[in-house]
Amino acid sequence: MQPNGNLINHICTIVKRELGGYFGSPVAYVFIVIFLMLTGFFTFYISNFFEAGQADLKGFFQWHPWLFMFLVPAVAMRLWAEERRLGTIELLLTLPVTVTEVILGKFLAAWIFIGIALALTFPLVLTVCYLGNPDLGVIFCGYVGSFLMAGTFLSVGSMTSALTRSQVVSFILAVVACLFLILAGFAPVTAMLSGWAPLWLVDLVSATSVLSHFSSIARGVLDVRDLVYYLSVMVFMIFVNGVILQNRESA
Repeated sequence: MQPNGNLINHICTIVKRELGGYFGSPVAYVFIVIFLMLTGFFTFYISNFFEAGQADLKGFFQWHPWLFMFLVPAVAMRLWAEERRLGTIELLLTLPVTVTEVILGKFLAAWIFIGIALALTFPLVLTVCYLGNPDLGVIFCGYVGSFLMAGTFLSVGSMTSALTRSQVVSFILAVVACLFLILAGFAPVTAMLSGWAPLWLVDLVSATSVLSHFSSIARGVLDVRDLVYYLSVMVFMIFVNGVILQNRESA
């Protein structure tokens, strides 16, 4: 077992390499521009930000699950599918780093990249502060919830990316999985289930949804159970990602 210092150094090196790859390509800037344009469009035009007359970002955060459902898999689809398509995954797995280090390095770099895109929405915070006296604690929790949800979707996308060499297939699989994680807690779906399913089953299905946990955090409630949920899904998906790559390495 290698010292923790080497583990951290290897992961940091991979994170820097991946981030350099993101910002060395115009794709990263295109993604950020699209993300900012979509969040602005849904916040100001669909949620009627100014007409609502409230100094908060509720109309901003409520669209994040649906936007992330498409945008995060678009980031994740290249993580492993691109390596497999180019045939560089074999070379990567022969480097003096472990599969775990590579997975964590790639995952953290992509998560940081999405976090940067999310942080660039700060003008919205300045806008609501200029217009009124918003509860900054609730806004902070909203950003924490969005970041955790993005990490959850990213872990799903990273896992599907390891399954195939096709980025399109990886994207579609990840979107479907993320859609399930959203709809499990979507009010119309839970209402339909409650019409025939027992209450414990409805609660169980709802508990698997990112939407239920995100709604709680976006209201300003940082519950440990919500944090454990997000971290558990990420750890599980990263574990499955590792199993897939380990099997490929030993094949």
